[in-house]
Amino acid sequence: MSRQLAGTGTLLRFALRRDRVLLPVWVAVNALMVLSMPDTLRTLYATAAQRADLRHQMTGNASLRAMVGPVFDDSLGALTAWRVGVYAGALAAVMSLLVVLRHTRDEEESGRQELISSGMVGRRAPLTAALLAAAVANTALCVLIVAGLAGQGRAGALALGLGVAGAGMVLATAAAITAQLTESARLARGLTAAVLGAAFVLRAAGDAASSAGSSVLTWLSPLGWLENLRAFAAERWWVLLLFAAATALQTLVAYALAGRRDIGMSFLPTRPGPAAGRLGTAGALAWRLQRGSVLGWSTGFFLAGVVYGGLTDGAARLVGDNARAREIFQRMGGRSGLTDAFLAAMIGMLGLVAALYVVSSVLRLNGEETSGRAEPVLAGAVGRLRWAAGHLLIAFGGSALIMLLAGLGFAVGYGRQIGPVLGACLLQVAAVWVIGGLAVLLHGVLPQGAPAAWGAAGAALLIGWIGPALNVPRAVLGLSPFGHLPKLPGGHLDWTPVGVLLALAALLVAGGLAGLRRRDLAG
Repeated sequence: MSRQLAGTGTLLRFALRRDRVLLPVWVAVNALMVLSMPDTLRTLYATAAQRADLRHQMTGNASLRAMVGPVFDDSLGALTAWRVGVYAGALAAVMSLLVVLRHTRDEEESGRQELISSGMVGRRAPLTAALLAAAVANTALCVLIVAGLAGQGRAGALALGLGVAGAGMVLATAAAITAQLTESARLARGLTAAVLGAAFVLRAAGDAASSAGSSVLTWLSPLGWLENLRAFAAERWWVLLLFAAATALQTLVAYALAGRRDIGMSFLPTRPGPAAGRLGTAGALAWRLQRGSVLGWSTGFFLAGVVYGGLTDGAARLVGDNARAREIFQRMGGRSGLTDAFLAAMIGMLGLVAALYVVSSVLRLNGEETSGRAEPVLAGAVGRLRWAAGHLLIAFGGSALIMLLAGLGFAVGYGRQIGPVLGACLLQVAAVWVIGGLAVLLHGVLPQGAPAAWGAAGAALLIGWIGPALNVPRAVLGLSPFGHLPKLPGGHLDWTPVGVLLALAALLVAGGLAGLRRRDLAG
């Protein structure tokens, strides 16, 4: 077995060095989201009576339970675990699956793993190093959560930290399995993301059915396990055994699969294409490569719109008597009526998430280039701008499409103000395109630094999500392009900032394309 793991330490150090920026950012953002919540809740619900009333209202509201889960206790620690525990676990899961696939299937697909394995490296060393890198990140996140929430109760802080890290490791080992099954890193990410999405849906459906987290559907989801760990509310320590068992079992399956295939191969190989090619243009190739992503994001945004639309009336009633909660929603959604403010806040949140889509779609250019697949396309009668235009049309057009579908989802779920809600959703596209333009600029001018576009999207998400709750200065909110958009529906429509954002996006795209024309292809 030692020969199978030869070189693991070196590969682990290399993985941590490669992710020396991304991993700390992921961990810091997730930890900040969790650690900022007690002060926010203390401001929102200053008295024990207010917190008890919140718990009572949440217990009887199935739609809000589906969104954020049931409340098991009315202490600040328990409310923190209720409000952000599942989302922190989901973010840890996303971080973990990206790390594992980056250092396994991505390396094999690029051909670098074959070169590394020609040395004194064991067959299972790359997989082990990737899982250990994910474990290091999740451990750091756990330590920060435990240290930051210890004042709310040491046992609860430890339970929440271990639960969040456990959720991350369950998805890390799931990603390890998909890395063995698929030949494409893109497909592996899609399958693992689908596993996470299914876990979220099962948890939401189970919580809607039961206010005690006791539904069978809830127990089928690792996010449901995190919830039923009941941090700060008579902790159920035995639930941690579920995380440990799932992680160990999936690790064994991944190891068994890794020992039965050759490097670069998979158990679900890519099907051969037709004898005669059917893709006549670079744009058609870009659509073929990204159509699955567009379909997945479109479906997700439409369903999110339906859910948030259905929650609108209930959420307005829930915060209607709480002046502090009303103030936060109005900072997020504008100084209009509470219902309009809630709609504007939820639409703004979907706009922030759409920025993640546009970055992932634009950076598909970077992936095609660094993997060497762009060279055969550009060796023919296809110019760089034409090649890039196909992907950018899907990135920028796709972001407009998913926001339009989100608006249609709100129309289905809420059933009122259809025109204003659709307009508000489409207005978010101006800010989304600025983030996309920054990704194009980075790819065109500094391809090695293109992944930094994720940092820009993450910073915008952090400012837009946590900033209003922490009452940060307006100058800080203005660092995000979303901070300059009119708050619709209900607010005043000012076209000037929208025009400025669209012009800025156009300049960023033009600068990126100019840089792409003048530099060598990244290898």
